[in-house]
Amino acid sequence: MNFAAPEEARDFLAANPDIDMIELFILDANGVPRGKLLHREELLAVYESGRPLPSTILGLTLNGDDVENSGLVWDVGDIDCRAYPLAGSLVRLPWRQIPTAAVQVSMHPQEGMPASIADPRHLLIKVIDRLKADGYYPVMACELEFYLLDARRDGNGRPQPALDADGGRPRTTQVYGLRELEQIEPFLADLYAACKLQGIPARTAISEYAPGQVEITLEHGDALAAMDQAVRYKRLVKAVAHQHGMQATFMAKPFDHLAGTGMHMHVSVADAAGNNLFADQDPAGTPLLRQAVGGMLASLLDSLLLFCPNANSYRRFQANSYAPLAPTWGVDNRTVSLRVPGGPANSRHIEHRICGADANPYLAAAAILAAVHRGLAEQLDPGDPVQGNGYAQAKELLPTDWLTSLTTLERSNWAREALGDEFLGVYLAVKRAEYRQFMAEVGEQDWRWYLTQA
Repeated sequence: MNFAAPEEARDFLAANPDIDMIELFILDANGVPRGKLLHREELLAVYESGRPLPSTILGLTLNGDDVENSGLVWDVGDIDCRAYPLAGSLVRLPWRQIPTAAVQVSMHPQEGMPASIADPRHLLIKVIDRLKADGYYPVMACELEFYLLDARRDGNGRPQPALDADGGRPRTTQVYGLRELEQIEPFLADLYAACKLQGIPARTAISEYAPGQVEITLEHGDALAAMDQAVRYKRLVKAVAHQHGMQATFMAKPFDHLAGTGMHMHVSVADAAGNNLFADQDPAGTPLLRQAVGGMLASLLDSLLLFCPNANSYRRFQANSYAPLAPTWGVDNRTVSLRVPGGPANSRHIEHRICGADANPYLAAAAILAAVHRGLAEQLDPGDPVQGNGYAQAKELLPTDWLTSLTTLERSNWAREALGDEFLGVYLAVKRAEYRQFMAEVGEQDWRWYLTQA
């Protein structure tokens, strides 16, 4: 566990004498940052002896409700669990009116019990350590799509795309359009500046398929560091958008008639010297790459809930939408779920295209890497890559409903072995509670469909 030394706090405070407040946050299983706002003089103690956080902080629903059967509420008396800062995570928040910094914490493996069993970052570390023990060093990167929305709702109270620089409401967009990026240049300039300040390697920006939809690529690197960056990047996007009078959302399908938002995960494995073990002149990569694909396909249905964690996640899965529909793989083919992109031999890797942008990067990466490890250990054969239209050739479709994915994960022996009973016990309790809450809510669609017809 790479907890930070107290010197990091001392050096930061000395270099930033104006900082008054410290935002301390931990990421829960839903990817929601939760924590406390501290004063400057409290920071050093967090580095020296940790900060107590209630056990329930890692067992809440998406809406912040306690889940009584998670084992983190009454069973343990909502006990304090100690969390410590992660090295390199203490950074300024340049958009805040009060000079403020943020620091990410994670539960201590022992002092943070019992909440540490539900810490999604711990789960990813466990999976990575197993791979490294067998000589495999995972390398990952995220491509995250998001929508920029107007902070105001329309006349019906619904979200709407943000105004462009000319003051108009964009109704259409050109995918890969440069004008679309030019229209949000002030936002992009501040976002890139904030990423640079916080050491987040944000690279290519692309206008996507819908008004206000953008994708920015993060750079490949060590898998744990890459997911740390993805977590902090999502917070940055939302904060900078708010500063510009907009709302950024990573919701998987915010509009029924527009494109969904995904999180493409790029993965390869290296040896201890950093050599890419998937590298090959063959566009389909090495036998190890194909075995990794085999493991990802074999484990896909069991881990789908970690890639698509919410009811709305499954609205992305529509034919001819560039969202994946089936457990398929191919070489330089965007109609499949697992794509091996083209490019130089030393860049050979797998692009996992299934996750919604609403997925927790730590949990999605943990499930992907556990599946990769399975494929390598069992030398699984993925079969021939799909040629041509993968949508038309799909023989088996992914589930398109939340409950099926929840039940499949719950019954999966592989997931319990790969991810652990303790973590899954908390996670499934949270998702079951959310499912019950979601299904109990009566809303606009119910009235539109059934009020006069039933």
